[in-house]
Amino acid sequence: MTTPTSDIDESAPRISGKAELVDWFEAGCKPKDQWRIGTEHEKFGFLIDGLKPLPYDGEASVKAMLEGLRDRFGWTPIEEGGHLIGLKKDGASVSLEPGGQFELSGAPLEHIHETCNEVGAHLREVKEIAEPLGVGFLGLGASPIWSMDDTPIMPKGRYKIMRAYMDKVGRLGRQMMFRTCTVQSNLDFGSEADMVKKFRVSLALQPLGTALFANSPFMDGRPNGFLSYRSQIWTDTDPDRTGMLPFVFEDGFGFERYVDYALDVPMYFVRRGGTYLDASGLSFRDFMEGKLPILPGERPAIDDFEDHLSTIFPEVRLKRFLEMRGSDSGPWDSLCAFSAFWTGVLYDDGALDAAWDLVKDWSAPEREAVRQGARVLGLKTPVPGGQSLQEIGKAVLDIARSGLRARAKLSVSGDNETGFLGSLDEIVNSGLTPAERLLERYHGAWNQDLRRVFEECAY
Repeated sequence: MTTPTSDIDESAPRISGKAELVDWFEAGCKPKDQWRIGTEHEKFGFLIDGLKPLPYDGEASVKAMLEGLRDRFGWTPIEEGGHLIGLKKDGASVSLEPGGQFELSGAPLEHIHETCNEVGAHLREVKEIAEPLGVGFLGLGASPIWSMDDTPIMPKGRYKIMRAYMDKVGRLGRQMMFRTCTVQSNLDFGSEADMVKKFRVSLALQPLGTALFANSPFMDGRPNGFLSYRSQIWTDTDPDRTGMLPFVFEDGFGFERYVDYALDVPMYFVRRGGTYLDASGLSFRDFMEGKLPILPGERPAIDDFEDHLSTIFPEVRLKRFLEMRGSDSGPWDSLCAFSAFWTGVLYDDGALDAAWDLVKDWSAPEREAVRQGARVLGLKTPVPGGQSLQEIGKAVLDIARSGLRARAKLSVSGDNETGFLGSLDEIVNSGLTPAERLLERYHGAWNQDLRRVFEECAY
């Protein structure tokens, strides 16, 4: 989750009305030669001796990791309330999720070669700081053995507010906050119409992303019955701010309709005076009219609206770019493959049209049924028309490959971006998700000793 690096400027102009918010989204449109790729991924830190989660404070801790990255690699610190909570450098940032999950929010980069180099460089830096501390990092979608009581709480004001609110709106919201990790790709659009097509295609295909990257089959020290338990958690977190957004497929959808949706999502907080004020359940529409009970007479600045957008969690999220949000975190090659997959589908017109042809006739109930199936059945999930996600996956990977080939973004050795899809080819050809491979090892070579996951899935 994005970490703000400054307080709300109380002298900033206030939002004049809904049209200003529509214009704010419109300003995100970019010509194709300026489209970029931002890759984010989260990972679990743990103490190698004892396999306990990484605490915030101490000799071997989250704070020690941040300090080490700051001091050795020149990252600029981000603090809140006197606590070191993040870092920034060269358009990228390192931030903390509620349970201490370590997140890299990558810089906007031109091609996947740069993206994969960035991920690799970050993991090397993390390992260089972590090893002398006796710390490791785990690439899974859900924490495999730690209970909620075992899991630390990071000293960030927004998380205290969110934690209290979660139990009011769903059973699994705290699980989402403290016990899951995701990978995300942030991609641009050229116009409102381009945004709409990309939004629809990527929403319809999020269940395929869930299956291809399913990597959270364990919880509380045993199999949990799902291939992507992280995906299951999102179905019972908060119905006001999650899900597949059927309205995106309705005639007339565009920036204004998304603004209406965002304004109707209940708030979490407002930042003022260096602190987070609890606005949980309150209305941003009331805020726009100066009627927010906790700040009577005050209206929001655009930074307040950006904060609010960051607390909305659908499977695809619109900001001034589109965020792909439906997949579990995983090993290094899967992080590169993830952005390559979505870039190939969405950044070439021919690929985007071909992908739309695959999903354009799916109804909202059918899209939701595929979503419900993917986290349990993986690539065996049936899709409309009598096929399976495995068959759709083969077709979409061919589309993504053609899109990457058409982009012709070459590495220094002259390779295009299609090589990053190799690990996904193995998955769709075998029909076995990463989670199913883990379960095979758990019931076989590991002899149901889940401590082995910390050896085989550590970065």
